[in-house]
Amino acid sequence: MYLTDRSAPVKAGTDRPRRRGPGRTVAPVVLVLGTVSLITDISSEMVTAVLPLYLVTTLGFSPLGFGTLDGVYNGVSALVQLTGGHLADRVRNHKLMAGLGYGLSALCKPLLLLAGSIGALGTVLALDRTGKGLRTAPRDAMISLSTPAARQGRAFGVHRAMDTTGAMLGPLAAFLILRAAVDGYDAVFGVSACVAAVGVLVLVLFVPGRRHGPKTDEAVGDAADEAVVADGRQPVRVREALALLRLPQLRALAGCAALLGLTTVSDAFVYLLLQRRAGIGEEWFPLLPLGTAAVFLLLAVPVGALADRVGRRTVFLTGHAVLLTGYALLLWAPATPALPVAVLALHGTFYAATDGVLPAALAAVVPDRLRASGLALVGTSQALARFCCSLAFGAAWTVWGDGPALAGSAIGLLCCAGVASIVLRPAETSR
Repeated sequence: MYLTDRSAPVKAGTDRPRRRGPGRTVAPVVLVLGTVSLITDISSEMVTAVLPLYLVTTLGFSPLGFGTLDGVYNGVSALVQLTGGHLADRVRNHKLMAGLGYGLSALCKPLLLLAGSIGALGTVLALDRTGKGLRTAPRDAMISLSTPAARQGRAFGVHRAMDTTGAMLGPLAAFLILRAAVDGYDAVFGVSACVAAVGVLVLVLFVPGRRHGPKTDEAVGDAADEAVVADGRQPVRVREALALLRLPQLRALAGCAALLGLTTVSDAFVYLLLQRRAGIGEEWFPLLPLGTAAVFLLLAVPVGALADRVGRRTVFLTGHAVLLTGYALLLWAPATPALPVAVLALHGTFYAATDGVLPAALAAVVPDRLRASGLALVGTSQALARFCCSLAFGAAWTVWGDGPALAGSAIGLLCCAGVASIVLRPAETSR
């Protein structure tokens, strides 16, 4: 089966309730990691919300210059994900690698106060995304290894919902700071650094620091609560991690994630396009990510649970169809007050249907001891493709204008989604 179209069967006894109360459907480590992500996303999204306008209007960057920086912002983390995922599996300490990543990103926030040129900003953003690349695969591996296969979508949905709560609060905080502070951008960057430090502290104090080793299905739900004894195997080698690409299912996931990523316009460009299309004032620009985050928050858990029931392939591809609809509205819908609401709602729905569903699909594909490496391979293929998309979209906007650039992306997404729907075929037709 390519993109798990049905939940993988769970052995008898593995789905028994382990806890009482409202948190019984997800492991405690998922909730704690969600809290860390919530706090960190407040910090990150404060910067992300104001960065496009800061670069384009305050520093005078062209769309091509901004596209280059945006590509760096997304592309560096893609390359580093492979390192973070492999090292986490090799040392069997996912918390250590995640902590290094969160710490590096926190250290970069104050440096934004000193960077004023494209070279300095590019360096700081590259370091910040290096931190993100180091932490993403180990963090998702901890979530995956702590959750039974049948509830992967729900667990990632809960984490993404908490993460998105921070993504909502970050732009709101940036908006309030910009309205209240004289040097608004500097104040945003300074507060962001303080919040990021709090997130690292929560990770260090409350995320279990146990080594994750290979586990039986019966133990998967208790990984957050019980130490796993190493089984004496040799450390994971690079050759073993790369050998995952021999798995047809993982190759299909990585290939389709890259293919679709090549035509997925970055969030920053979507918000810039929406601002120009709808005539939104600059003072309201930091609130645009809030709309996406609100819809993502509302739908992350139910859509993740839906993917567990009806098939992750169907939900994943539907999410890209929703994104294509958003592109169509930006291209052809009249500039009415309803346009921002509709585009942001579709944008948030796209993330709810794809962001947690993709790593959830890997639960039945990648062995436990290589889980972080497998997540990194797929995540890297997607992020590198989006890096290329940012560069190409920025160049197309500079040469031909924003409308033709978006039209080209929409046509490309339609074609790529058609190919992906064939490659990510149901298990019944892939035998």
